[in-house]
Amino acid sequence: MLTICLFDQSHMTEMKATQIHTYGNPDVLVYEDAPRPEPKADEVLIRVHAAGVNPADWKIRQGYLQDKFPFPMPLILGYDLAGTIAALGADVTTLKPGDAVFTMLPLNQLGAYAEYVVAQAAIVAPKPNSLDFGTAAGIASIALTAWQALFDLAQLQAGQTILVHGASGGVGSFAVQFAKWKGAIVIGTASTSNIEQIQHLGVDRAIDYKTQRFEDHASNVDVVLDTIGKETRQRSWQVLKFGGILVSTEGAAEPVEAPSADLRGVSIFVEPKGSAQLQQIGQLIEQGQIQPPQIETFPLSAAAEVHDMLQNQHRHGKFVLQLV
Repeated sequence: MLTICLFDQSHMTEMKATQIHTYGNPDVLVYEDAPRPEPKADEVLIRVHAAGVNPADWKIRQGYLQDKFPFPMPLILGYDLAGTIAALGADVTTLKPGDAVFTMLPLNQLGAYAEYVVAQAAIVAPKPNSLDFGTAAGIASIALTAWQALFDLAQLQAGQTILVHGASGGVGSFAVQFAKWKGAIVIGTASTSNIEQIQHLGVDRAIDYKTQRFEDHASNVDVVLDTIGKETRQRSWQVLKFGGILVSTEGAAEPVEAPSADLRGVSIFVEPKGSAQLQQIGQLIEQGQIQPPQIETFPLSAAAEVHDMLQNQHRHGKFVLQLV
């Protein structure tokens, strides 16, 4: 006798996620079931092993960026992630199920704080074998920001001099290492407790901004990478040489305006821009030329706690939500 068993497969289309239903403080983050996305023809479905947490996450959650990104609710936050390919869209031939990958999602998409997320195959890169999923999840956007600031915008060349403000931070630490790899002369600023760290990263001159004025120790600089803004940016113009450029990560808060026609100023708004840059960054990590930052991991259900630490306690370090 033929027996037909019918299974309820409704649970197959759901996943666990941390999302918001309204803008607000960290307590609006809710860990709950959410619909599992399906990849379009040019996309892949990624089983998320870890998701990076960035300052932009809490600013989006708070509603500060809703004019730029008018997201529908509920909204799953997060754009940095690492995981494995779970399914392919019909047109994808560059990846296969089971591949270990990392990526940065476009800021108008998000969705990394979840067990599954979809991404365009073109922006997904192989995870460096030397990195665990947690570390890989914490680096895509900060590494891409540094890369695009130095090479796409500033066109940094070997032999040029760059001043990196906040050289011990996420973007700053990658910028120092990328600049040294390129053959530039690197001056870095950091607080007293982080001077040894930036020296280890390879700066040619370390400036303790707590006890030293950087303009007394830097001059005739080709590029300034400003990750601080405000007074630091204004003082930075005087150390640039004729035709020099200041690239700021703080452009969203403070539009960049050069004080004279012989200086240039631009802001960096990081974009995935395809997987080629991430692949090159991954290769440099594999070769041991670039060291990723240390991370702290938390469960996905602790996203509200992590947001509170980033927003209100000004904790340093790179935070990652671990799912697998």
